[in-house]
Amino acid sequence: MIDKIDRKLLALLQEDCSLSLQALADAINLTATPCWKRLKKLEEEGVIRAQVALLNPEKLGLTLTAFMFLKTLHHNREWYIDFVQQIKTMPEVLACHRLTGEYDYLLRVQVKDMKCYDNFYKSLVNSIDGLSVVTSSFSMEEIKYTTALPL
Repeated sequence: MIDKIDRKLLALLQEDCSLSLQALADAINLTATPCWKRLKKLEEEGVIRAQVALLNPEKLGLTLTAFMFLKTLHHNREWYIDFVQQIKTMPEVLACHRLTGEYDYLLRVQVKDMKCYDNFYKSLVNSIDGLSVVTSSFSMEEIKYTTALPL
């Protein structure tokens, strides 16, 4: 069970996971050992999946964000397993969601420019059988982006 102290600890980590154990403990009014035990418990329970560095795509020259909507002709288990395996190998795909409604899947793709997107698009449609519709929208401006979950 996650209590108020755990939520505060998680909020702090979502803001800055490089905070020292002592800084975290001080912020939640605990000593280091109980704070560390809470962190370990949250990791073991899978609440904390990973601690990562969030990179600025523009500083790395990855300035084009595309949202690709896919429809497929296939809905069987074998096709799905193959699709998931292929998508997981594509570093340009930052997120993939299975959807309800008009489209079956949504991909968030990050690339350098339109030429790189076109290369990615061609690779995608040539490597995955059974895609009946692939349509894309491009982000003109990112108004909000966060990885922080509402606690």
